[in-house]
Amino acid sequence: MRPRPHVPFLALATLVALAALAPAGPAAAAPDRKLKPGAEGKLCLDCHGELQKALRQPVVHTPVRSRNCIGCHDPHASNRPKFLTDAPNQVCGLCHGDLTPAGSASTHKPVAEQKCLGCHDAHASANKGVLVKPALDLCAGCHPKLVERAAKAKHRHAPIQSAGCAACHEPHAAAKAGHLLKKAVPELCTGCHRTDKPLFAKAHYEYKVAGARCTSCHDPHGSDRKGLLFDKVHPPVARGMCGQCHQPAGSATPFALRTSGVDLCRGCHAPMVNGVLGKNRVHQPVLAGQTCLGCHAPHASSEEKLLLAPMKALCARCHEDTIQRDVRAASHHEPVKDGQCTACHDPHGQDAALLLQKPDSIALCQTCHDWGQHSSHPLGPKVADPRNPNLSLECLSCHRAHGTEHKKLMPFSKGSELCTACHQQYRR
Repeated sequence: MRPRPHVPFLALATLVALAALAPAGPAAAAPDRKLKPGAEGKLCLDCHGELQKALRQPVVHTPVRSRNCIGCHDPHASNRPKFLTDAPNQVCGLCHGDLTPAGSASTHKPVAEQKCLGCHDAHASANKGVLVKPALDLCAGCHPKLVERAAKAKHRHAPIQSAGCAACHEPHAAAKAGHLLKKAVPELCTGCHRTDKPLFAKAHYEYKVAGARCTSCHDPHGSDRKGLLFDKVHPPVARGMCGQCHQPAGSATPFALRTSGVDLCRGCHAPMVNGVLGKNRVHQPVLAGQTCLGCHAPHASSEEKLLLAPMKALCARCHEDTIQRDVRAASHHEPVKDGQCTACHDPHGQDAALLLQKPDSIALCQTCHDWGQHSSHPLGPKVADPRNPNLSLECLSCHRAHGTEHKKLMPFSKGSELCTACHQQYRR
């Protein structure tokens, strides 16, 4: 007699068979709920009267306009807020697909983090694209300084005035260019600016710059200078003296420099360059590349001293660990927090260790802190550090200048722990 299969085994086999017949993934048909006519959405309005206001908005999300509430919400129960059928970004993706296709050169941060509702209203809005705010105001929420500067500029870029940020930037992802640009520079710029016109050639002193990176001189968001030049302009550029650094416009190699590296800058900045190279310690970028362009823009910049980026971001390119230490710190040193690295360090060269602006940390700290007038703790070159007799006691013996997780920039949570590191006889 053949033995009967175990009942649980039959149940499992049945489930497997049914699963094989059922459609899978987003393409699967919605379950037949046997809803009353209009129950996909019209009946929802009987209880959710607040949505009547949404239906009167200028821009209404398509599922809402067609009264298809169950396209996004489960009418009975859900493990997610608002009875959503899935995570918000997954629900959006059912209709809007993947907004970050493979190979995108740049992706908008909210899109990368799948935060669709940070920019779009799920039901309706007064703004195109169901945006939660007018486009420019929305961009200003994350980029306030940039938008404010563009609004206040004496000379404004026409595309921003007519179409806002979307004139040049993609809102979700850019296929071929960084910074969400629709096209790379200069191709993006030459879509509006005719480089074959005599006026264009005259404005650039007959240098053929059609293939050059326009944003090395021009601020695309607006400027207080004519021609949208960055607010901080290298004097030879401001005077139209391109030949001071480059070969003549009519030569075979017009963009070639007259000489290379720091020797070119020395022509105008000889006292500074000679002084820096005569210091005991020289900043590595100055020595390594023998060029100033590692930190400074040669033509124009929005930053003081023609820096390539805001000081904190620029220093972080080499000193990321130091900047991140301040980010994680519970106790911040104000110059570091504010990105004023040169308040303490010389960016080119100094005789003092760590390129400090003063001979030692004691003299440097006293420029801001008046404790030196009343402190009684012995400090200075004649006071040896008990933990290491090769070192003398100074401010950095007890404090960490770039931030710590403890108060007063101390390396310990309790002052007693710091003191007993030297005064061991008082340990308990």
